[in-house]
Amino acid sequence: MSEFKFPSETIDLPSKGLVYPEEHPLSSGKIEIKYMTAKEEDILTNQAYIEKGTVLDKLVESLVVNKDINQKDLIIGDKNAVLVAARILGYGKNYTFTLGGKEHTVDLTEVENRNIDESEFVKGENKFKFKLPSSGNDITYKILNGHDDTKIDQELRGLKKINKDASPELSTRLKYIITSVNEETENKKIREFVDNYLLAMDSRALREHIKNNQPDVDLTFDLGGEEEVTVPIGITFFWPDA
Repeated sequence: MSEFKFPSETIDLPSKGLVYPEEHPLSSGKIEIKYMTAKEEDILTNQAYIEKGTVLDKLVESLVVNKDINQKDLIIGDKNAVLVAARILGYGKNYTFTLGGKEHTVDLTEVENRNIDESEFVKGENKFKFKLPSSGNDITYKILNGHDDTKIDQELRGLKKINKDASPELSTRLKYIITSVNEETENKKIREFVDNYLLAMDSRALREHIKNNQPDVDLTFDLGGEEEVTVPIGITFFWPDA
């Protein structure tokens, strides 16, 4: 079968590669992915992957042409861009879903990368500054990638085993997002700050700031002037009947 060559496309990353070390392949701001095949459909229907919540990770891993790139290196917004491109290349530009009992179809080729303020980035660094508005504490934070998400999931599962009623997802994620508080970088001190000193108003302000400023794709659609909806990326993004 060596005469067959997989068609591929190179896509622009929302981060423009600015958050990756300069020696990393993703620092180019682009990534090459191949078109989906029956192999990727097998991945999407793999019940073990679906139950573990790893099905989209496995899909991205299979699609990325450069095998020197670990799919977990991708920050979340860049991974979303890969998934949108994969959906278009695999099943076409039209995505149909039901909302409020009505069926809607959107054109995924209209999805664009959000504009980012490049002056807020130091090329090659995933590190940003923010002053908490209520307490006045100065923090630095990072944009989470797949490695961080794996660690967070593992920690949350461990906490559930200790206390099945525990639901500390928000605070746990913040412990990975925040990288320093008033120049204090020790992990133990950051965790103590989040648990005991991070005001709810500051937590919300930080999360809103990150949501509005991190590189990502804009999946907001105007449904014929009726309302706006943000299309979620999950297994049903590829398989509506899943």
